[in-house]
Amino acid sequence: FLAVKLELREEQVEELAKVMNELKAERAQADVDHQRTIAAFADALEREAFDDARAAEGGALRVSSADRLRDAVVKALGRIHGLLDEAQRKKLAYLIRTGTLTL
Repeated sequence: FLAVKLELREEQVEELAKVMNELKAERAQADVDHQRTIAAFADALEREAFDDARAAEGGALRVSSADRLRDAVVKALGRIHGLLDEAQRKKLAYLIRTGTLTL
């Protein structure tokens, strides 16, 4: 999709694929972390007395996971910026602004 929309050269396609694969792996880890967070919150609720510590673990995991994902997205955007020329960056920014492409 991006190769066509941005009119990428072959070497740009290859590098962009690497960046996107790394970001995909980080998003997959965030999904795993999300499930662990949900489990921690459920564990905290199901006990006779609310388990503040377990709930806090879930909250801390949610925050650290969001931080890692944010850092990965920022790093990926920086790499993509360096990969594209000015016209391609403008097209990509437009796709992001209009919601055609989500990060």
